[in-house]
Amino acid sequence: MESIISQILQDSSNVKAALANDPAFVKAIRQSAQLIFNCIQEGGTVYACGNGGSTCDAMHFVEEMVGRYKRKRRGLRAQHLMDPSVMTCWSNDEAFDDVYRRHVEVFCSSKDVLIGISTSGNSKNILNAVEAAKKLGTKVIGLAGKDGGSLAKMSDVALVVPSNLTERIQEVHITVIHIWLELLETEFGIN
Repeated sequence: MESIISQILQDSSNVKAALANDPAFVKAIRQSAQLIFNCIQEGGTVYACGNGGSTCDAMHFVEEMVGRYKRKRRGLRAQHLMDPSVMTCWSNDEAFDDVYRRHVEVFCSSKDVLIGISTSGNSKNILNAVEAAKKLGTKVIGLAGKDGGSLAKMSDVALVVPSNLTERIQEVHITVIHIWLELLETEFGIN
């Protein structure tokens, strides 16, 4: 059992170490953090959506934006698109593939940012939301895995974790979210 534990910890560490040494990935984190900061400065809202564990990552990001990460500061405008009554209503009456698209059409504007999270990069409901966001002039940050799928191609900034293991991809996604929050509270000086 100890060898399995050690192997999992090592595998997780290896993926992150490789990305830490990838200038393009590090640059994409900086660029995406800048998009989030610009949105906040312009009075916009950062929206986030995902499925399954990625839903939880989107919600975690939002609670840290609205609440705080490490430092006492003002709340930052952020909202996840996971209202259960809207999701079940729209999915039942229309289609689950369009549930986030509907949210985007109602709430997003050119001052906002949409963070779409999909470990495959090909979740239909995320892609439909991104397509709607692009039509509105909303900036899009994609958190994806594997080869990035369609999400990487459609995003203004894409952060692609080159792994086929969902758990490794999700571990990097939550780390990226924590880096964004750290940068907002320190480097960008939001208080």
